[in-house]
Amino acid sequence: MTQISSNPDVPSMGRRQFMNLLTFGSATGVALGVLYPFVKYLLPPASGTAGSGVTAKDALGNDIIVSEFLSTHKPGDRVLAQGLKGDPTYMVVEGDAALADYGINAVCTHLGCVVPWNNSENKFMCPCHGSQYDAAGKVVRGPAPLSLALVHATVADDKLSFTTWTETDFRTGENPWWS
Repeated sequence: MTQISSNPDVPSMGRRQFMNLLTFGSATGVALGVLYPFVKYLLPPASGTAGSGVTAKDALGNDIIVSEFLSTHKPGDRVLAQGLKGDPTYMVVEGDAALADYGINAVCTHLGCVVPWNNSENKFMCPCHGSQYDAAGKVVRGPAPLSLALVHATVADDKLSFTTWTETDFRTGENPWWS
């Protein structure tokens, strides 16, 4: 019987397996490092727990503290905040120094311009093509085909939260077109 002697130039099976594992681990680490930014970019950011809505933010991205906000704004004011999906959303200050239980999405339903509040006319007036909306965001003059979208505005722990409006639109009595 012939005995095979081990050659010092050929690595043992244990060393080969270790080198294969090391090579595979390195290649996997590099691939995951390259794919991570792409996956993170494609997945939408989480905005709280399910059903909790989005905390309203001011122009600088800070949470809106309702007590501070109401101390600097008078009844009838409509002030922009960052709302659902980052859309500009109007907060409505009511007569009794409280916020309305709804917010008005400021994106025009005609071509997507941001619609400013015109205090002297007491309505929203689109600068792009002249659409006009009443104080609650209902379209009163075209070419916009639909009223501005609504969101629920809820105050909890002195912060304002916006959630999706799924009920009947109180301005038109119809189902919401935006949900």
